[in-house]
Amino acid sequence: MARSFFLLLCALLLSSMASAAVVKHTFHVRNHTVKALCKEQVVVAVNKKFPGPTIHVHEGDTLVVDVFNDSPHNLTIHWHGVFQLLTGWADGTSYVTQCPIRPGNKYTYKFKITGQEGTLWWHAHFSFLRATVYGALVIRPRNSRPYPFPKPYREVPILLGEWWDTDVVEMERKSTASGGGSNVSDAYTINGKPGRLYSCAKDTFKMKVIPGKTYLLRIINAALNTPFFFKLAGHKFIVVGVDASYTNPYHTDVVVVAPGQTTDVLLTADQSPASYYMAAYPYVTSPLAPYDNTTTVGIVQYENFSSSKPIMPVMPPATDTPTAHKFFTNITGLSRRRGYNPVPQHVDERMFITIGGGLDQCPPNVQCGAPGNTRFAASMNNISFQLPSSLSMLEAHFRGVRGIFTHDFPDNPPLVYDYTNATAAAAFVATEKGTRLKKLAYNANVEIVLQNTAVLSTENHPMHLHGFNFFVLAQGLGNFNRETDEKTFNLVNPQERNTIAVPVGGWAVLRFKANNPGVWLIHCHVEIHFPWGLAAAFVVENGNTPASTLPPPPADLPQC
Repeated sequence: MARSFFLLLCALLLSSMASAAVVKHTFHVRNHTVKALCKEQVVVAVNKKFPGPTIHVHEGDTLVVDVFNDSPHNLTIHWHGVFQLLTGWADGTSYVTQCPIRPGNKYTYKFKITGQEGTLWWHAHFSFLRATVYGALVIRPRNSRPYPFPKPYREVPILLGEWWDTDVVEMERKSTASGGGSNVSDAYTINGKPGRLYSCAKDTFKMKVIPGKTYLLRIINAALNTPFFFKLAGHKFIVVGVDASYTNPYHTDVVVVAPGQTTDVLLTADQSPASYYMAAYPYVTSPLAPYDNTTTVGIVQYENFSSSKPIMPVMPPATDTPTAHKFFTNITGLSRRRGYNPVPQHVDERMFITIGGGLDQCPPNVQCGAPGNTRFAASMNNISFQLPSSLSMLEAHFRGVRGIFTHDFPDNPPLVYDYTNATAAAAFVATEKGTRLKKLAYNANVEIVLQNTAVLSTENHPMHLHGFNFFVLAQGLGNFNRETDEKTFNLVNPQERNTIAVPVGGWAVLRFKANNPGVWLIHCHVEIHFPWGLAAAFVVENGNTPASTLPPPPADLPQC
């Protein structure tokens, strides 16, 4: 009996070990010429591909990626949404978890995919390089376990992006130096192709389907600045996952996806055989910011059917906040899934963080366009975040180096006011620069209210937290009121995300367990807002065991 039990235990152990693989990739990052909109443009790309290669792994696998930076720019690669449990050195965040990889150098990212299934992605995390340096990261269940939804006939990544007929690094420099620059793209793209609705555009993404078959679309918003409405003419979707977390099935004819977010949907080819356009159109929330009022399309064509004129979906108006809010608030988490972690019921740390725009005083030798020689800025609790440049924050934390950051990020804004009232918010236009972090004890349960403000303008802000998923307990419009809004908290099956689109002129409540030692950034994924200062960071302390202690950095960690 004992021998049989021992043999069974060994078999289970060997089976578990065999199911986990080491997946290796090599990224050569260099200048590459891409032709779009009848013009050749030199961009930075991975392995001469735009978008970059899709990485396929299973939960439990270890991913090893050798990154050779043969571009003329500093570079890091961020694995967006990956927990990086005890591998914070591989998070790929410039000056937060590592110094950038300098031109002509390399760095090896090595980490294990633990407790995650679904769609994530990877992208550059330096300057505006992620405009072209990005790709999908597909995580499937280990041991051929089934999905918690009907098995699709095929899986198709759909990467939504933006295209510029300009040098995006120079565009970022101008935007941050003087607070100028419109940052309006020349086109939107689906899997790198603008689509035939643009003049002089020949490349259109095409997808063939078989009548009656179901397809899993892995939708990723890789755009720098634009949230999208996404539709397919004549068809409906079933949302089954967001940000690599399963959801209860949600039926909809429109998907809304903010920069940084991913959404998995089932599409059944159940309409009359024909050609149909899939389309992405901007969701616009700021009345002040100019935007690209165009539409990118792909073609979904039924097998054995040929048509020169695909059917176009009716898109929502660009400012259709009710449709966007309905989509974002109707998704719930699949609490019966494998490995589901219940929502923390008690809270150790509560934070109320205002997010929004502001103004920053320009140096005397720099001429800026705003009144009083100021430039656009952004802040969290009126602190406009500044990245260090001499050492990464994680290395400074690990080695106890002082002077890189402080531990005094405030739990609340400096004053309470009518946050979404433009008149009241005008008094808080000035921001304070700083590299101020919030320290969290290991395993602390953290609740954050993110309150949008009307400082300069109201806007939907996609806030991304590195190193963790969080539960979205509630979100709403206007000012958060704990007495009334706490009654709406979903503590049973809220959606889990790594990026939350905080409603325009509204708020969202997040809760997570700080069980991953390291330094973790939280920032707006509208790319121009990050260098303007719409960011903060958490220092999560080590636990009391080796299994809860951050290991030393790898030998090849880049130096500043």
